[in-house]
Amino acid sequence: MTPAQWLYLVLADAILLVHFAFVAFVVVGLLLVWIGKLCGWTFVRNIWFRIAHLAAIGVVAAESVLGFVCPLTTWENRLRVMAGSHGQYQGSFIQHWLHQVMFFDVRDSVLMMIYIVFFTAVALSFWLVPPRRRTRRITGTKPSEIPT
Repeated sequence: MTPAQWLYLVLADAILLVHFAFVAFVVVGLLLVWIGKLCGWTFVRNIWFRIAHLAAIGVVAAESVLGFVCPLTTWENRLRVMAGSHGQYQGSFIQHWLHQVMFFDVRDSVLMMIYIVFFTAVALSFWLVPPRRRTRRITGTKPSEIPT
């Protein structure tokens, strides 16, 4: 393998790891919201966390409905082609195992429905577990003395 091919493979694996982190954020984020509601965790009501979470699954659902391929998938695949075929796995060890976890052999319409249902669940969570803006505390006052 040439140094350039090795670099392409490393970049493809880096993109795959970012992709995996994105998927984990979307899936685990919804679980955290509901577990956090039950456990009283305040960070799950953080408006910025919740907006980022809703936007992340919204982009995935919109891509699916509009028939777009995820840019991360496109970039990763292009880099793997540039790296050429090698090794036991048609790519790297990381690529082999993360692809086993992330990608399923089902019709696009099934994935689209999963994304839409998941987006709906995240959107409903906004209503059922509403995010809150952080309130500023006035120095030297007790929480009961802060005007609302």
